[in-house]
Amino acid sequence: MAESAQTHDKLAALKRAWQDETLAPVTGRFPERRKRFTTSSDAIEVATVYTPAEWPGDPDPAQTAAYLEKLGFPGDYPFTRGVQPNLYRGRLWTMR
Repeated sequence: MAESAQTHDKLAALKRAWQDETLAPVTGRFPERRKRFTTSSDAIEVATVYTPAEWPGDPDPAQTAAYLEKLGFPGDYPFTRGVQPNLYRGRLWTMR
């Protein structure tokens, strides 16, 4: 139980650091196009990013390690969630 609480705290701290260091500078330059993003039925608000801390139950330390190593946060290495920290909330995607 204590290990999962530490894992939850670690994820929360990493998410806050990502929001402050990676997301905030981009949203300052390119504000989000809407104040609120929702599902297609407008019933459920969609967050900018989800981590294992938001999943039901206690986060598994092994899943958290895999999450951080293989998936990460948007705009950060390994860029599996795209190069823009706020995905396409600030700018629509561009074809190059």
